[in-house]
Amino acid sequence: MAQKGEPPFLLFLFSLLFLLSPPCDCDPQDAGSMDVSSPAASNVSDIAKEVAGYADVAQQIIDLAVYGAAQNRSYNRLADFTDTIGNRISGSHNLERAIEYMFNAMTQDGLDVLLEPVKVPHWVRGNESAEMIAPRAKSLAILGLGSSVGTPPEGIEAEVLVVNSFEELKHRANEAIGRIVVYNQPFVNYDTSGPYRVDGASEAAKVGAVAALIRSVTPFSINSPHTGVQHYQDGVNHIPAACITVEDAELMWRMAQRGQKIIVRLTMGAKNLPDAFSYNTVAEIKGWQHPEQVVLLGGHLDSWDVGQGAMDDGGGVMISWEALSLIKNLGLRPRRTMRAVLWSAEEQGGVGSKQYFDRHKENISNFDLVMESDLGTFTPLALRFSGSDAARKVMEEVMKLLAPINLTKLEPDADGEDIKLWMQAGVPGATLHVEDSRYFWFHHTEGDTMTVQDPHDMNLCSALWTVVAYVVADLQDMLPR
Repeated sequence: MAQKGEPPFLLFLFSLLFLLSPPCDCDPQDAGSMDVSSPAASNVSDIAKEVAGYADVAQQIIDLAVYGAAQNRSYNRLADFTDTIGNRISGSHNLERAIEYMFNAMTQDGLDVLLEPVKVPHWVRGNESAEMIAPRAKSLAILGLGSSVGTPPEGIEAEVLVVNSFEELKHRANEAIGRIVVYNQPFVNYDTSGPYRVDGASEAAKVGAVAALIRSVTPFSINSPHTGVQHYQDGVNHIPAACITVEDAELMWRMAQRGQKIIVRLTMGAKNLPDAFSYNTVAEIKGWQHPEQVVLLGGHLDSWDVGQGAMDDGGGVMISWEALSLIKNLGLRPRRTMRAVLWSAEEQGGVGSKQYFDRHKENISNFDLVMESDLGTFTPLALRFSGSDAARKVMEEVMKLLAPINLTKLEPDADGEDIKLWMQAGVPGATLHVEDSRYFWFHHTEGDTMTVQDPHDMNLCSALWTVVAYVVADLQDMLPR
């Protein structure tokens, strides 16, 4: 995106929206709205009875999404989107094109669409390379880490210190001065191994290193580096940081164990430019009875600048759009507003969603449920939920409506970067749990393409996402806090 001033096309659309947007039609007799005659649920049996009244509409959603005219639609939409736009890093022209694409597509789908402006980080990778000079010549596959500084134009050539942990680095701090620290930390899980990517450069800088190379955070590799964001801690020198492959990290560790001297030359043209103008893309179906109350569902539109961003998080974007499309196709209109938000700059730490929260938190009591899909759209297994015990009882009944596709499991502990502020403030939250063992194989790599997606899996994810969002939005009462 342009560094100064807002993108002309998007600014035009944003302004036009407020001039032409029609007033909210809150007619309770709107065609397709569902009349649930049971009283507000006050106990488990009342809740069960009210939710069970949605069995027919849940079956209609499932039939349309999995077997009917909308079969494979979310997959085909994702393929067209990613094949047309490609990857879309925060601040880039490709992200601007992605926002324009989704605005037009969802508008043509008959949804109410608007763009909410945000300021986002603008990091540019530039040309980069790494090679081992000694004990033998070898090209190293790398991906610079987001927000990393670059090297001098001539690069950095230095001896390597290989460590397996932050603790080992502290023990060998006197050996790190003037060296390139290579982390060969094992993959345990993303939460355990991820901090090496996020904090590896800062920890190396504290002991005098000139650069950091981090073993990619993945359980599986075919010489594939994985990028991602890293953060410089306050008061430490900013040194270049990149990920290397599992294979090269282990190779250098074995060489170091033999006492061989390893020298690497690293060249990175990375730059941190001024923050850019961007948008969160918002589409909704307004509620007929309580349009001010919202069930929010979404994924993030940005990705890293490698692959196609199909899995992370194109799939989450598409099933959230699909949820609105399916409800519209069936002529339904819930009591509350169903709102899909496609976030910008999630990869840089949920930047777009934080600004959305700040803009809307004064109305937090009107947010009924926040939902996020950002761990792939592989075979769905369950819904993860965080909320009160009373809200959980409601959600357990809602999940029973998915029995026709064997997706009735409700698990604890929803966890999503873009909805965490809402959940911390007491709003019930839900995240999609899929069979994600392959997710970190392709995460933040050139391998994140349409090839990893499966249309039937996306149909099932869409059905689950839609049933949950619609039923919660249409119940007599909001979920209890």
